[in-house]
Amino acid sequence: MSIYEDELHEECGVFGVWSPEKINASKLIYFGLVALQHRGQESAGIAVCDTFGPIGNICAHKGMGLVSEIFHDDVMAKLRGNIGIGHVRYSTTGASCVENAQPIFLNYAKGTLALVHNGNITNSEEIRNELIDEGAAFNGTTDSEVIAYSIAKERMSCGSIEEAVGKVTKRIKGGYALLILSPQKLVGVRDPLGLKPLILGKAGDVYYMASESTALTAVGAKIVRDIKPGEMVTITKDGITSQMINSRDKKAHCVFEYIYFAKLDSIIDGISVYDARVRGGRALARRFPVDADVVTGVPESGLTAAVGYSEESNIPFKLAFSKNNYVGRTFIKPTQEERVSAVHMKLKVIESVVKGKKVVLIDDSIVRGTTIANLITMMREAGALEVHVRISSPPFLFPCYYGTDVPDNSQLIANEYSVEEIKNKIGADSLGYMSLDDFSYMTGDLPICKACFDNNYPD
Repeated sequence: MSIYEDELHEECGVFGVWSPEKINASKLIYFGLVALQHRGQESAGIAVCDTFGPIGNICAHKGMGLVSEIFHDDVMAKLRGNIGIGHVRYSTTGASCVENAQPIFLNYAKGTLALVHNGNITNSEEIRNELIDEGAAFNGTTDSEVIAYSIAKERMSCGSIEEAVGKVTKRIKGGYALLILSPQKLVGVRDPLGLKPLILGKAGDVYYMASESTALTAVGAKIVRDIKPGEMVTITKDGITSQMINSRDKKAHCVFEYIYFAKLDSIIDGISVYDARVRGGRALARRFPVDADVVTGVPESGLTAAVGYSEESNIPFKLAFSKNNYVGRTFIKPTQEERVSAVHMKLKVIESVVKGKKVVLIDDSIVRGTTIANLITMMREAGALEVHVRISSPPFLFPCYYGTDVPDNSQLIANEYSVEEIKNKIGADSLGYMSLDDFSYMTGDLPICKACFDNNYPD
């Protein structure tokens, strides 16, 4: 778990490369995964294939930890190929162990494939049971394994990997961005609701697919376009092809990409993440003005909304926390005392910014409430006269089933207490959450999923 007990966990990140030339794809994938490291720090993996070598020769490596900790020079030297896929993971299904790291690699009667996946399949248990009932030698536990084994099974009676992928994606439900590597092809698929992002990029003759545009920038590629919800894109030596395999009228993009998950420099479905967060802060300032001396944000996720709040309110923005970037994000703090200590290790209040001041403190969410309470205490100890908390999302009331690790209702503070009661519990002088109505200002006319706030889950 994070050193912040109630911090939302990221999802996962996927990255793919296809080159017509004999290049070192693994190095490009490495750079792409480093750029996506914010989406998952639990495990990472790379699979590559040399289309100029023996057909079917996919090689892969994966491990626990950060990308830089797993892929040393000796490992990278063995990952030779001109096409490939990579993955960074935070687990939403399956145990946290190297066996569940991705890519998933399968050797089956008609060949080999590797698969990476961001998201969550809501009917995976049903499909898993069908695989077992049909006699498949399947003992996987993750959604990604269910998808990979299902594709391999369908491939036995299909004329192409694309046909098999199309059949499987018509059966699975939930949110997903998939990249599938076969010996000669790179295939990308996005769920029909558009819950999970997937973007196509290009640099020269090299094509890329990634969870975020920030990863394209990391390898010097330009955005071509977002993969459409329900679309499958295939890249081969003959070029790039596209087909809509599971199109629906309804779309529901995850709003938390714009609130928290995505990198500030990313552009997702045509919307700048940075601009969306600034607009979120502006909306908070309009809805919850306050007499204050300084606006600040909780690093890193609250800072951009704090800029927006400052611009709208004309209250000066200042950095009030010094962040220690060398404290790990993924080790367990089992006791409350240790969790509090970890927050103090990660962040320290800059006394000169808050002493004798009325402070507006911006964060992206409150899950359980312990972290924001600790930060308010730290600010008061540093001399803040008042601490007014503003949250750039509505109160969490419901769990997420599509790949965001929102806890069950019993662990959501807003499910048990009113806004006034939460204000008192965390020790704030006032508390304001973003309204659901403000999302239209934040993300324009983009259809978004707000289920964790309003209980309206997309079909």
